Amino acid sequence: MSTETGPAVGTPAREYRIVPGPRGLPFLGSLLRFGQDPLAFFGRLRSYGPMVSWRFGPNSCVFVSDPECVGELLSETERSFDQPALGIAFRTVMGNGVVVARGADWRRKRSLVQPSVRPKQVRSYASTMTDSTVELADGWSDGDRIDVKREMAALTQRIAVRTIFGVDTPADAESMGRAMDVAQREIGKEFAGLGAVLPDWVPTPGRARIRRASAVIDAEVARVVARHRDGGEDRPDLLSRLLTAVDEKGARLSDREIRDETVTLYIGGHETTSSTLVWAWYLLSREPRVRAALAEELDRVLGDREPGIEDYARLTYTQSVVKETLRLYPTIWLVTGVAKEGARIGGVPMPEGTRVWSSQWVTHRDARWFPEPEEFRPERWDPESGDDVPEYAWFPFGGGPRACLGTRFAMVEAVLVLAVLARRFELVVDPGVVNPVPSLTLQPDRDVLATVRRR
Repeated sequence: MSTETGPAVGTPAREYRIVPGPRGLPFLGSLLRFGQDPLAFFGRLRSYGPMVSWRFGPNSCVFVSDPECVGELLSETERSFDQPALGIAFRTVMGNGVVVARGADWRRKRSLVQPSVRPKQVRSYASTMTDSTVELADGWSDGDRIDVKREMAALTQRIAVRTIFGVDTPADAESMGRAMDVAQREIGKEFAGLGAVLPDWVPTPGRARIRRASAVIDAEVARVVARHRDGGEDRPDLLSRLLTAVDEKGARLSDREIRDETVTLYIGGHETTSSTLVWAWYLLSREPRVRAALAEELDRVLGDREPGIEDYARLTYTQSVVKETLRLYPTIWLVTGVAKEGARIGGVPMPEGTRVWSSQWVTHRDARWFPEPEEFRPERWDPESGDDVPEYAWFPFGGGPRACLGTRFAMVEAVLVLAVLARRFELVVDPGVVNPVPSLTLQPDRDVLATVRRR
């Protein structure tokens, strides 16, 4: 698939203007409609035009959906747009990690975290990804009935615990995993409900649950950090790299900063990949043609051996399956920023304080960039014969200076896991439509049950 290079930021190729969207209710604006179904609501906003005004509670908002405008929003983050103030649930779990930090604090943290997830480092984690998946595959038998969500979550938890924390006991994965599951649910509920506009001091049952889950996460991270420091040996895991990282002034991350960054990496390495794999199995189960093409590549490239990092570049169709899954069910389903003084998008001034939104869900399903957008067609990613789309028509990991640091890690993990399992098995997912529920990631609205069939 090729990507066109758009015009430079600040020189829009077309003339844009803000059109009024839904009027909403006093004080609440369109908060209730958004909370009922955020994805459908964003789709309705797109029907008004590429740049639409609306209100989220008391906040003035603009929704943009064209790739050109999306690119400006992402590229101008930090310079023209601030990170928005996120809900108390999100802040309680994520702390002030690189995803949340701003300005000089963000630049410092990014410089310290980024070396841990560079391609060279991801290569060193690939064998853990493959070995963990082989362990799972060895436990499956023809005819087994499995819960795909549970299996993929357990697998990616195991990989995350091993690569990030360098530990390998079930208790380490399970306690952290249970707390993270609670955290994800509560973040999603808060964001889509009235909790998004309630003051931090208002007590709610959900906020009590998030505090308890965060306490478990804090204790688990502190225990593993102490184990690393007491051990004294050189370890290859991500946590060890964070513990030894120094900034330009020779300072290291504090204990709190270590906690925030490891949680951020854990969520990026577990939640996003787990969700992507569930949706991939769901889509593959419904497209025999795609399953056959995937099996052909795996047989041709791998034969009877397991994949390694050296196979990643050759598994082009497997990569396309993952990319097409991320197009239809992007793990990050919205991006947003708060306009600073002088901010513009598409040549249109954004008043200071305006919250500008965009959604991968909407742009990824635009027929102008993706013919037959609802169809699962990995071939559209073929570099020679695929569709030509503008830059930022596909942005499942965000983009610009705040693009997800774990993009390479997530892509390699998803491709290797899929290669190990799909080389041996097909998963026949039970009939019925599975709908996405916007949470921290896009989660299925029900259990995804399947029958394991050996190829």
